[in-house]
Amino acid sequence: MTPSANERLLSLDAFRGLTIAGMILVNNAGDWSHVFPPLQHAAWNGWTLADLIFPFFLFIVGVAMSFSFSRRLRQSDILQPVYLQIIKRTLLLFVLGLLLNALYYIPGGLSLSILRIPGVLQRIAVVYFFASFIIVKTSPKEQAFIATFLLLLYWLVMELVPVPGYGAGVLTPQGNLAAYLDNLLLHGHLKENTWDPEGVLTTVPAISTTLFGGLAGHWLRSSRESYEKVVGLFVMGGIGLILGVVWGQFFPINKNLWTSSYVAFTTGMALCFLGVCYWLIDLKGYRRWAAPLVVLGVNAIAVYALSILLDRMISWWNLVLPDGSVVSCRTWIYEHLYAPWAGQWFGDMSASFFYALTYMLLWFGLMGLFYRHKIFIRI
Repeated sequence: MTPSANERLLSLDAFRGLTIAGMILVNNAGDWSHVFPPLQHAAWNGWTLADLIFPFFLFIVGVAMSFSFSRRLRQSDILQPVYLQIIKRTLLLFVLGLLLNALYYIPGGLSLSILRIPGVLQRIAVVYFFASFIIVKTSPKEQAFIATFLLLLYWLVMELVPVPGYGAGVLTPQGNLAAYLDNLLLHGHLKENTWDPEGVLTTVPAISTTLFGGLAGHWLRSSRESYEKVVGLFVMGGIGLILGVVWGQFFPINKNLWTSSYVAFTTGMALCFLGVCYWLIDLKGYRRWAAPLVVLGVNAIAVYALSILLDRMISWWNLVLPDGSVVSCRTWIYEHLYAPWAGQWFGDMSASFFYALTYMLLWFGLMGLFYRHKIFIRI
């Protein structure tokens, strides 16, 4: 079975669904004091499974844009509607991201003076904006050049531009150039005191992540034989992994800084994951196992936003216990339905994991209902 260049790739929807499932699992531990190491982000340098999720999503955004824009441009040579759609979606994603950030401040009183401005959806919005115009206006070769140039430029800037009080080439949490610019431009609106993992300068190499996804989409849309496409994904994925590891010896793999080596490594990993999904689902036709992932993948942004909203709601809802103490509904659920049996039999980390797993399965079920009734929330 060989999908045509114009056909929707179920493998891409499944890959997106897998990524969103991982995001829910990582973001909803039952007890943040007890989390399995692979589900925690690396403290600074290095990587874990959790550190693959966000770049995977940006990579997938790029692949999807390649297909979407090619269809639109075939239908019409007029670019104004495309530009307006890009701007509209950028604004919707950014505002939605701000609203989700605001949910974390509501119990203590929301103040715009301390509202965190950067965030996951905000980064997706900004990256989508710039990558979209690049993909629409340039050729694949030019996109490859721009993506590579941004990574090299970011590396040079981070290594050579001195930071007041620290000097040049310092890559500690407080001494790096990205943290300095975050604190200078967004002081008081950051996740950490003086820096943000989705800050201003670190968004530049994230654009490259999406552009590389766009190039993968162009490869899959090409007229090449299907198995040649699969081999190409794995070959380029292997090159990315090796390049990321080697580059990491000079410019460490670091999600918080979204280093160039991190982009190369995670892009290589994403290409391999996409290659496996494409081979199994779109070529071999093994689709049944991927159906639950597709259900999540076609409503990815909605699942992400709604999962945060529900988590905040059960955290706000307080219960009064018989002894007069007050706990959140979320805490009560974990302490009464998971910690007693799972903690006793499997350990505290397992109890925390089972809570996150149940929460993830809940969204599989809810999105299954959406899918059955053909409810697709487009942003």
